[in-house]
Amino acid sequence: ETILSRIRSFEYSQKNAVLVPVAALGVGGMLLYWLRSGRKIKTIDMGDGWWGSGERTHKGKEDASIRPFKIETSDKEIEDLHQRLDQFRFTPHVEGAAFHYGFNSTYLRKVVAYWRNQFDWRKQVEVLNKYPHFHTTIEGIDIHFIHVKPSYVPHGRAVLPLLMVHGWPGSFYEFYKIIPLLTEPAKHGLNEGDVVFEVICPSIPGYGFSEAPHQKEFDSIATARIFHKLMNRLGFKKYYVQGGDWGSRIITNMAQMLPQSVKGLHLNLVFIGKQSLGRLICIMLGAYVPWLVGLSREDARRFYPFMQKNVYDVLRESGYLHIQATKPDTAGCGLNDSPVGLAAYILEKFSTWTDKSFLDRDDGGLESKYSLDELLTNVMIYWVTSSIVSSMRYYKENFSKDPDLSVHNRVGVYVPTGIAAFPQEIVHVPRVWAKDVYKNIISYSYMPRGGHFAAFEEPKLLAQDIMQFVKKVEQL
Repeated sequence: ETILSRIRSFEYSQKNAVLVPVAALGVGGMLLYWLRSGRKIKTIDMGDGWWGSGERTHKGKEDASIRPFKIETSDKEIEDLHQRLDQFRFTPHVEGAAFHYGFNSTYLRKVVAYWRNQFDWRKQVEVLNKYPHFHTTIEGIDIHFIHVKPSYVPHGRAVLPLLMVHGWPGSFYEFYKIIPLLTEPAKHGLNEGDVVFEVICPSIPGYGFSEAPHQKEFDSIATARIFHKLMNRLGFKKYYVQGGDWGSRIITNMAQMLPQSVKGLHLNLVFIGKQSLGRLICIMLGAYVPWLVGLSREDARRFYPFMQKNVYDVLRESGYLHIQATKPDTAGCGLNDSPVGLAAYILEKFSTWTDKSFLDRDDGGLESKYSLDELLTNVMIYWVTSSIVSSMRYYKENFSKDPDLSVHNRVGVYVPTGIAAFPQEIVHVPRVWAKDVYKNIISYSYMPRGGHFAAFEEPKLLAQDIMQFVKKVEQL
């Protein structure tokens, strides 16, 4: 019996010797399959759309032609503008209010006088036309974009395609100062060994010279899909993408939708998702022991006092958002009818979103960072295209589906990601929080200066960060 029990014990141990590794291998294989399939499944469905007027009637292929486009103006357009500026009704401001009540009306009077008597729209149209413009029809609407290639490429150097996407209340014009730095870096004092780009800057549908959607529910997902189609139409299979404001969300969606097409994602604004218990603990402890919750000293400096910087300041700066996310057409019709109202509404954002301290200045600090020609050119893009209402609707379409802009955060971004955190951005998002969505951050830069309109305000700083990020990706 003793011998038989030993034999049975031996047989059992032999079975275990085989079964345990087999079981482990099976479980490990299933786990690996689950992880891989999980990543594969966690993408945003590309889908399809139709945003033209009426129902989609044609069954054939869409016109995929790329058509050269030129911005033009006329005496009639300029005369109409001047007539409306001449009828500006001045409202006295509250003494000592600076920009705390919104756009200071005394400074607005100066802006209007410059606009009426010195601003040369014809000259600015020539400036806008210095880069090649195009139109192409995608999903029933005409998409406007500029496509700038380097004039000279050193032998053996690859030219990398870069899609740059603007936000509100900006436009493709925001990128006019950064484009030459990216396409011809050596000419502008940047390292000759840096990468060279060809830059594609589309206008979001409903903004500027891109046709407005005629159907409801045109959101960032639809925009991401259209921009993928645009890049494919231009012959690109893989490309880099960059953006801030709405552009940040659009290109993030592009990476979530077709990660195999996005070589790298560079952001100068990160949208944060819902608050959680872990994040609440991070906020509470971060002011005292930032290192314990993954915050750096610079994070803590930019983040605290928390209520002031992340609640009061955000509430003060987000009144426009509530209007545009609920009933944009009501306020929009007034802005579309009055160039002065439009300028005040848009330029106020270029004041406090560039630097919060500009609230205390009578001129909003606008001319310390930009010229009036630059600022009014951006306003004119909205004015001559009558696009302010359709641009405001973009908030309604996105927020009505996703009130806290967090639904897409459930889909991780695994493409290489670079983040440029500018100190005067509306909100600061630490790297440890950004990692909740962006799983492959290979570059996170605390920028020394600058705010929300990074490409417009600090083009060289942003260009350098984009180049350093892309060089890291190319070396992977």
